[in-house]
Amino acid sequence: MKLPRGATLIVASHNAGKVREIMQMLAPFGIETKGAGQLGLPEPEETGATFVENAALKARAAALATNCYALADDSGLAVEALDGAPGIYSARWGGEERDFAAAMTRVERELKDKGADNTRAKFVCVLALCDPSGTVDAFQGEVHGHLEFPPRGKNGFGYDPIFVAEGETRTYGELEPDEKHRTNHRARAFEKFKRSLS
Repeated sequence: MKLPRGATLIVASHNAGKVREIMQMLAPFGIETKGAGQLGLPEPEETGATFVENAALKARAAALATNCYALADDSGLAVEALDGAPGIYSARWGGEERDFAAAMTRVERELKDKGADNTRAKFVCVLALCDPSGTVDAFQGEVHGHLEFPPRGKNGFGYDPIFVAEGETRTYGELEPDEKHRTNHRARAFEKFKRSLS
């Protein structure tokens, strides 16, 4: 699927951090973008069992509601010693308030409860592009690394302050946005998505 020139693209997320990051990535392409939240679109229930399924259902809901192309992200942290948790429930580990300080504390507590020395983890991102007819293409990116506690850095959002990518010493919370956007899981999915922009 190719995104037509001049098309308006709905960023189908109510997570302000994700919307901001996706819009920054799209800025060089001159695409008009609007966030689902600013349009007052309802947030669909994430009933999928995988990142791909959840990204697709969010993109499809926004595309069909607006008759525009829509791009949705479903992403999260998968911790090896926690059998891939929190995974697709990454945001929900922060409770109704999506308090990621609480979510990071929960990850640390569960690792301690398991007596796990293994802090290997990966960030996974799936970007789903949906056209106005409901057809979806999905693009997946991953970054492997490990977790460090206590959290460090004020940049980014979500679990960024505890994640250190392979080859790095700083957490994503300590990286400048431009550095993070070049290397993170969303950037890797975005590299695949960019082919639909040409």
